[in-house]
Amino acid sequence: MGKNLVEKILAGHLVSGNLVPGEEIGIRIDQTLTQDATGTMAYLQFEALKVPKIKTDLSVSYVDHNTIQIGFENADDHLYLQSVAQKYGIVFSRAGNGICHQVHLERFGKPGKTLIGSDSHTPTCGALGMMAIGAGGLDVALAMAGKPFYLVCPKVIRINLTGKLKSWVSAKDVILKVLEIFSTKGNVNTVFEYSGKGMESLTVPERATIANMGAECGVTTSIFPSDKMTRLFLRSQRREKDFTEFKPDKDARYAKTVTIDLSKIEPMTAKPHSPDNISTVRKMKKIAVDQVCLGSCTNSSYKDLVTVAKILKNKTAHPRVSFILAPGSRQVLEDLSRNGYLADLISSGARLMENACGFCIGNSQSPKSGAVSLRTSNRNFQGRSGTMDADVYLVSPETAAAAVITGQFIDPRDLKMRYPKIALPKKFSVDDSMILWPARTKKDVEVIRGANIGILPRSPELPDTIHGHVTIKVEDKITTDHIIPAGARMKYRSNIPKYSEFVFENVDATFAKRAMFVRQDGKQNIIVAGHSYGQGSSREHAAICPMFLGVRAVLAKSFERIHAANLINFGILPLTFCVDSDYDSIDNEDILEITDVKRIVSEDGKFLMRNKTRGIAFYVTCVLSERQKQIILAGGALNINNPEGDNKLHGKKN
Repeated sequence: MGKNLVEKILAGHLVSGNLVPGEEIGIRIDQTLTQDATGTMAYLQFEALKVPKIKTDLSVSYVDHNTIQIGFENADDHLYLQSVAQKYGIVFSRAGNGICHQVHLERFGKPGKTLIGSDSHTPTCGALGMMAIGAGGLDVALAMAGKPFYLVCPKVIRINLTGKLKSWVSAKDVILKVLEIFSTKGNVNTVFEYSGKGMESLTVPERATIANMGAECGVTTSIFPSDKMTRLFLRSQRREKDFTEFKPDKDARYAKTVTIDLSKIEPMTAKPHSPDNISTVRKMKKIAVDQVCLGSCTNSSYKDLVTVAKILKNKTAHPRVSFILAPGSRQVLEDLSRNGYLADLISSGARLMENACGFCIGNSQSPKSGAVSLRTSNRNFQGRSGTMDADVYLVSPETAAAAVITGQFIDPRDLKMRYPKIALPKKFSVDDSMILWPARTKKDVEVIRGANIGILPRSPELPDTIHGHVTIKVEDKITTDHIIPAGARMKYRSNIPKYSEFVFENVDATFAKRAMFVRQDGKQNIIVAGHSYGQGSSREHAAICPMFLGVRAVLAKSFERIHAANLINFGILPLTFCVDSDYDSIDNEDILEITDVKRIVSEDGKFLMRNKTRGIAFYVTCVLSERQKQIILAGGALNINNPEGDNKLHGKKN
């Protein structure tokens, strides 16, 4: 039988394991990317591995998240990132050059290659036919050191696109339809592979929008073939030499095929507060809109922004609407400027932001209290915008433009104007002067560590008995934003003791103090959760900071892939209820106990957990590969890969 795209890439990069869905495999990684919010910790971890230089074909460090520099912390981290990149052979994309996913798509992505990034939207490069996967920073550090990247061999779902998009319907509406079909949960260890006649009309920027938001479904990644559209895009970036045709075999097999007729899709939206809370725009019934944010790694390409510029030409933003514009890269901004579209956008009332993540991660342009904010970004979790009571809707650029003009949430087809046709440039403005290539001689490079660069905490070995407090009990769909906030708090990302003060800040502001009290009392903390615990960002601080506070186990109905891997990497047991209803028998402050932990982890991973407070017991499981068992027993991946480390959390070396 023939192979699909995923099988072809995995087979060509396989280091360990068998290509059987559900089994753990290790693959060789060609490229890595980091961004500043996760990269500082990733490079501290890389340094701890004592490797003289990176061993990947290419590793790129981007500064795109915390570019607003209030206080010294962000500037300190950026200088650390620049100097560590020079020393170890890493390419450095300076602040202002653009969002990592947009820039990597433009300048570095290659069909048929593997890419992991310390950002959950790394699958954006699946638009080029890459196996592009989001991961925790420690997994990226290990890959840079030449270690395999481990994942569960995924099942592959074919999404067969037929028909053609109608006017005023775009790629964002396609991925919102996919989210309506698949939701944000139940898709762990799955890859979406796109195919069909409908796909052939989609440009690489459109494919990138779809691949980007596959992350919201919880899949490992999404991938498109490399075809004539890929060649055209790479040629426009002056990278045609990187083109390789890459298609599935005609008799390729898939776990399942889902067909979507593009001609039947209409303008869609994700309502508050989840990307899978899907509706048509028309059902919004002209809700008043206070803010429109155009940009993010999902919808900030040249095509997206020119479409909006043409809709808004000779029009002015409604008096009620604050209109925010954040181009995806310096290249996009330069081409908008050269071709006159930036003037049209500014004339319409757009407030021009930096080429960065900005509003998407809540570190700027938070809406007013109780606002309705329409955004072309990928997540609308409660509070992510920086305003807890704001209602954030995810929409296409076309729907965003309609709201700018009218001040209302309306279907863009109701504008009664001709839909603009966009021809992509045959050649984009390529200027890599804001990309710094590493020094050839690295001996004299000094790694600069400002006061914000903290120590690298580690967890002690796994104890034989876990006797812990349920310090917090949460429900379904707890995101990494719930666990450790982004936005302004993220400037403490390389200072774990400080950042840990804000764990669960927006859920229970007392959590950190209570957890620290339990830890200082020599006891352990346990988190209890519902389904899809840890969805959203790959931010491993959502595991590191709880570990620092003494969390030894998380007991949930189910976990999302990246966060479960991060918990294991930092020595926290990811336990799953055998019977979901046992969740209801636990309350905050209950004392839970499991014994003979090391033996059970080494064997079948099925624990009898006793609720000492209530006098009841139930079974939980911890399904781990043999490799993960060794990591958990050691107290984390760093304790295995650098057992002589001297900055452990509790001071002793192994």
